[in-house]
Amino acid sequence: MKNLRSENIDLDAIDLKLLRLLEKDARISTAELARAVGLSAPSVAERIRKLQENGVIEAYTVRINPAALGMRLSAWLRIRPVPGQLSVVADIIRELPEIAQCDRVTGEDCFIALAHVGSVSELERVIDRIIPYAMTNTAIIQSSPVEPRSPLGAFRRR
Repeated sequence: MKNLRSENIDLDAIDLKLLRLLEKDARISTAELARAVGLSAPSVAERIRKLQENGVIEAYTVRINPAALGMRLSAWLRIRPVPGQLSVVADIIRELPEIAQCDRVTGEDCFIALAHVGSVSELERVIDRIIPYAMTNTAIIQSSPVEPRSPLGAFRRR
């Protein structure tokens, strides 16, 4: 589970450059990183280890296109559990493999979930699994003018 409250750590220009390079290619070798920042490979490896230990680097991952797997329909579901059903709804959401992401949020709704499905009938099946315990509001994604991006673009050193 993501915790949005974490301690800020001091990142210097080399740390930021390493993060940007890893963001472009998480499979880049330590030797290539070292050459790019002008440090030795062991120094770069130590910096990366510290970035991982401090939670700055959470994972090295692959981004998969759901449409390429036949899941051509994506939707955001706003979910408002009926009183007393919050934990039941959270459990149902966790069990649904079509839910790619879910955040608990403030406001009228308790959860906002991203679902990837192959058809409207599959989306209906996902919603039908939730609605005995919650009200939902669904928005089908038409396009994504802003692709998922790193927080580095908005990061300002303090």
